[in-house]
Amino acid sequence: MKLEINQLIKRFGKQKAIAIDELTLDCNTLVFLGPSGGGKSTLLRLIAGLFYPDSGTITIDNEQVIFNEKELLKHRRSIGIVFQSWNLFPHLTALENIILPLQYVHGKPKEQATEISLDLLKRFGLEKHADKKPYALSGGQSQRVALIRALAVQPKLLLLDEPTSALDPLMTSEVLDLILELKNEKRDLILVTHHLHFAKRIAERVLFISEGKVLENGTGEQVFNNPKSQQAKDYMSKVLAY
Repeated sequence: MKLEINQLIKRFGKQKAIAIDELTLDCNTLVFLGPSGGGKSTLLRLIAGLFYPDSGTITIDNEQVIFNEKELLKHRRSIGIVFQSWNLFPHLTALENIILPLQYVHGKPKEQATEISLDLLKRFGLEKHADKKPYALSGGQSQRVALIRALAVQPKLLLLDEPTSALDPLMTSEVLDLILELKNEKRDLILVTHHLHFAKRIAERVLFISEGKVLENGTGEQVFNNPKSQQAKDYMSKVLAY
């Protein structure tokens, strides 16, 4: 994945939420770190085409994201997104939740969509839960189904916005194991997380974002072991102390 950002600004009201002058990254696994409200999720949503910037450009693998609704619909179909809450349809089974976007957004025949979905559920050890609705699944199982749904469409880029924040430690471990497996497959992904120990294991590149600005940009080793900004130093020392 090659990600290029140039003169990007996003405001909410009079508040400038994101301001990035120029950024070029080339890696498979990118991690966003930083305090809550610092702009990590806003940047992720801009990359996904869910927010419109006030100015600036975003380019992914040499293709600029065009911020009009017709082009964004095509862009969003190429992106897999998993949020903090898994956003499964409560009236559908796990299998049906995965089939739905394959069939109605990506135009797969139902038989093919079902085959793809069942193969993925089996691969990630969830085949016995295929016919369960979300209320009958644990939080970890639901989030893994959400991940599978995002993977099923074969996205060019997977965006994960704090996918374990609503889970207990055991369920968190289940989801992190799956993300690590995807990383080992060289999937292109961007992860927003507060799990610094996991971020150290997975990140090829780290952005530390605070107050809408990128204060650190380096390899995992550089950012974790030798942060330059005082904000990053304070954040690392406090979070890693737990």
